[in-house]
Amino acid sequence: MLISEAISKDVELSYKPHIELSFSVIGQTLPADHGYGLYSAIAHLCSGIHEQEGVSIQTISGEPDREGKIYLSRQSRLKIRLPYEPEKIALVLPLAGQQLTIGKHEIQLGIPQIFPLYPVDKLRSRIVTIKKFQEPEPFKEAAQRQLDALGIQGNLLLPLNEAGEPSRKAIKIKTYSVVGFSLIVTDLNDEDSLKLQAVGLGGKHRMGCGIFAPLPQRARLVYE
Repeated sequence: MLISEAISKDVELSYKPHIELSFSVIGQTLPADHGYGLYSAIAHLCSGIHEQEGVSIQTISGEPDREGKIYLSRQSRLKIRLPYEPEKIALVLPLAGQQLTIGKHEIQLGIPQIFPLYPVDKLRSRIVTIKKFQEPEPFKEAAQRQLDALGIQGNLLLPLNEAGEPSRKAIKIKTYSVVGFSLIVTDLNDEDSLKLQAVGLGGKHRMGCGIFAPLPQRARLVYE
């Protein structure tokens, strides 16, 4: 698919109301990098998810042990964002109560709650991946071009890590790794905030990439 065609589809999707299904998660641990494994486990139960436009699957939050795992808590959730369309919602509802195996780890999902997206002026994505852009400045320019193509006006920032460098991230897909960066977009109006949450940026949205959520109120903004 051409980039222009992909952007056109994203713009079309952005005008559809989107919701987020939030499943409670019961389990002990998960790999810290579990985006691909989580998507594979979900696709095994909901095979039709491969063909669905506009579906994003967020990785599950937990407390990192700095050794490649996260510890789950009562606050851990599986969140799936998708257009508010009955057939798309019906596609993922069978996940309720199911057990997922991700590598050597097992989790059980609860009954989902459904939430509408709501606009905020600051959004953050843990990792955005844009093919062929693996250095900070070219990546930031490519992300800005995607914002411009979507008609979204905002201030795009690369948050810095503890070493004072742009927060570079990577996810493993089968035998190769995909590199990306954390991104923050500020000064969004309500319409653009909802649009960015609906369509995201970059690729690999079903593996936890390019998905924007409200920036925590107490987050410390260190960026370039």
